Amino acid sequence: QVQLVESGGGLVQPGGSLRLSCEASGVRFSGNIMGWYRQAPGKERELVATLTSGGTARYGDSVEGRFTISGDNRKNTIWLQMDSLNPEDTAVYYCNARRPWTPTYSYWGQGTQVTVSS
Repeated sequence: QVQLVESGGGLVQPGGSLRLSCEASGVRFSGNIMGWYRQAPGKERELVATLTSGGTARYGDSVEGRFTISGDNRKNTIWLQMDSLNPEDTAVYYCNARRPWTPTYSYWGQGTQVTVSS
């Protein structure tokens, strides 16, 4: 059974930083794509960043240059380092594990709230 557990969310001031973690069980990084998505109130879920087992990262346009995704295959954990946060980054952040070209293989964590406010 696949489980993804996010942690690290919270309240931060504009310009600040946070680091999110996602611990995965029941899924191997190899052959899968791990990622972060977010959903703000009244908006659709959007891509934040993804990471392949080979180390290729992809970012959403709104976070490019400010956020960094990383992972450790041995620990089955990925992280999202978020810098220069602004109020538009406020959202629930979700961890995702999916297998390319296999729509039925996609799992989500419960989400962690990130609030950027002064």
